[in-house]
Amino acid sequence: MTRRWWRPTIRARLTLLYGGAFFLAGAVLVTLMYLYLTQVVSHEFAGTGSGADHRAVAGEFERARDETLRTMLVASLVLLGIVGVVAAGSGWLLAGRALQPLREITATTRRVADRSLHERIALAGPDDEIKDLADTLDAMLERLDRAFDSQRRFVANASHELRTPLTINRTLLEVALQDPEASGSLRQLGTTLLAVNERHERLIDGLLTLASSEQRVAQRVLVDVADVARHVIAGSQGAAHAAGVAIRSTLRRAPVEGDPVLLERLVQNLVENAIRYNLPEYGWVIITSDVVDDHVVLSVENAGSLVPAYEIPVLFEPFRRQPSTERLVDATGVATSRGAGLGLSIVRSVAQAHDGDVEATPREDGGLTVRVQIPLAARGPALGVE
Repeated sequence: MTRRWWRPTIRARLTLLYGGAFFLAGAVLVTLMYLYLTQVVSHEFAGTGSGADHRAVAGEFERARDETLRTMLVASLVLLGIVGVVAAGSGWLLAGRALQPLREITATTRRVADRSLHERIALAGPDDEIKDLADTLDAMLERLDRAFDSQRRFVANASHELRTPLTINRTLLEVALQDPEASGSLRQLGTTLLAVNERHERLIDGLLTLASSEQRVAQRVLVDVADVARHVIAGSQGAAHAAGVAIRSTLRRAPVEGDPVLLERLVQNLVENAIRYNLPEYGWVIITSDVVDDHVVLSVENAGSLVPAYEIPVLFEPFRRQPSTERLVDATGVATSRGAGLGLSIVRSVAQAHDGDVEATPREDGGLTVRVQIPLAARGPALGVE
């Protein structure tokens, strides 16, 4: 599909419409005047005498008439062109003035979409169709603002209500396992229940993180993704050692503006997935961070089984996992069943909440390469790059 070299804006279309209508009306006016003058001059000459003298005078008159009409036509067309250009310029200015409220609506809507839903257009002016549009958008923003506030309150309440019983269950199980008189079967059951309880805790945390990252981050601070990656790698060494996976990293400073908690969860999910879905023996994970053009790029590459390219989009959907691989070890080093399938879904949501994107590419030898791109922080150059 070829890209058009010129995108006609409403202002340009209105100007062409005004100019075209003026030129058409002017052309019709010039034509009517030309025909009218032709008839008037011919009628006036028709009433003059007859004879040889009349024929001689008629020849001179016809030449004078044709020259006069030609001069009048040329002058009219020239004036029509000059006045048409002036009219087109005036139409451009008037169209811009008439569309100024629409530009204000567009600018405000973009600010609201990029920052928060608390701002309103509040367009002042006559009660016309444009003001009706602005008022309708304000009403829609008000409903969206209430909906997002309700969602945030639900996430906060659910975070407390869902975690509390799981925390109580974990505490009771830990106390029961510390009983020296507990039998071996009871200890085995308690250990299994603890693993199941921990899996439910991770599932709830993942769902809450996914819900909280479905919109752009409103309050942002300067975060170095490389520092976040170092912290996550240090905390994942135990799981990697238990799974027989070696972690290698090349981390250059990668400053972004965002939520440090969500960014840490993004890196943690990538590293956990890379460890979890790896080779049974001699597995490896390579983590790099760098600045490419005006974006921070975090790359997590791992070994593993072959992943078909058509399965890649499915992996980013909630509760979808690689059907051809088995989980080796979880974040705590305890072998369990496979995860809930929220890891890459959370990664994509967090990246999009920071105006970024994520892509996964299957490796020819097996495994995946996942690259996250987030816009470079405006204050990033001050941090330098190692």
